Amino acid sequence: MTRPVPPAEEPPRVPLYGEDFAADPHAVYDRLRTYGACAPVELAPGVHATLVTNYRVALRVLHDTETFSKDPRVWQHTVPEDSEVLAMMSWRPNVLYNDGEVHTRYRRALTDCVSLIEPFDLRQLVHRSADALIRAFGERGSVELIGEYARLLPLMIFNGLFGMPDADSARLIGAMARMFDSTSEEATRGLEELQEYILDTVSRKHAERGNDFTSWLLDHPEGLTPEEVVWHLVLSVSAGHEPVTNLIGNALARMLSDSRYYRTLTSGALTSGHAITEVLWQDPPMANFSTHFPRRDVDLDGTWVRSGTPVLISYAAANTDPTGRTGGPRSDAGAHLAFAAGPHACPMQQPGLLIATTAIDRLTNWLCDIRLSVPYAELTWRRGPFHRALAALPAQFTPISPDQKGSTPWNVNPSSSTPVA
Repeated sequence: MTRPVPPAEEPPRVPLYGEDFAADPHAVYDRLRTYGACAPVELAPGVHATLVTNYRVALRVLHDTETFSKDPRVWQHTVPEDSEVLAMMSWRPNVLYNDGEVHTRYRRALTDCVSLIEPFDLRQLVHRSADALIRAFGERGSVELIGEYARLLPLMIFNGLFGMPDADSARLIGAMARMFDSTSEEATRGLEELQEYILDTVSRKHAERGNDFTSWLLDHPEGLTPEEVVWHLVLSVSAGHEPVTNLIGNALARMLSDSRYYRTLTSGALTSGHAITEVLWQDPPMANFSTHFPRRDVDLDGTWVRSGTPVLISYAAANTDPTGRTGGPRSDAGAHLAFAAGPHACPMQQPGLLIATTAIDRLTNWLCDIRLSVPYAELTWRRGPFHRALAALPAQFTPISPDQKGSTPWNVNPSSSTPVA
């Protein structure tokens, strides 16, 4: 077989961090497809990568552990220390950034502990957390659903899963809010606060075990060290928070702007599950990720990729790849790549889907006439190469008050799964 010859000149790279990409990523994916199955992109100023937009080639990369590594340590030293992408791409001692036996050991511990999360208990935790948030804006008749609901709810859930008291969720929420701040100084402070919260969690559970995710990791037969437990909790909350937040927000935006959903919020055939499935196929909450590094120079479906350079999977482009699968838009869960695939597929996808579905159902049960405050076309999207995320989702509804007749979030039994008519 003839060894492919690398191009003499590198083609122009397409930036994935500007306003144009945030506003209409699918137009950018169409442009990237003109390069073939893989395209040259820029994740941040000066940070180059190859983006896989073809469904078939994406599956090949996701399953090929012989050719591709997940370890970024050699590459990350070539990137400026202040680059904003390093927070998502730097090596850590957890399941996401390791290969071989180390990955297998971490993966076994993580999946075993995730399997211990009881769906009934998780659903009740979502109910209690959702009700607490709805109490804060129920009388007002208006809400910004991202900042006041979708972004806060997963953090309250993780705080409960980690075995921490409800009051400690404020620490976690504050840390993550600073990490989303626009200044690097505030983001650094938020990361430090997150690490302090996680260290405190592990310290408490090391001293006194409980029936919680932290204790399960500490007691797992794989014998994770306290440091490894810390980094897997950091991974769980940071990698779990963004996708679940975006999934709730993107699905709610779809439901509240599409008459097929809006007119049937309380009695129709199209449910939150349909909206979530559409989002996972067409606008997945993490649009581009699964970073891999070739162990050698490789010809990837006609594209020359240098050893040790990042190759990312575009879940959004692969899912909508016109050559990758047959048929029209999918209404079933199917084999979308929103949670990746292969040995590094997301181990939290079932709990994540349960959280998102329950959160949407709880909100629309209480606020059955909730509607967008602005047209869908006027919604703005956060910039960044990795996510598909709304900056805000303003909505309005008929206010609910503590003294109205019937059941409300102020007096509902926390163990109840549905409001009393």
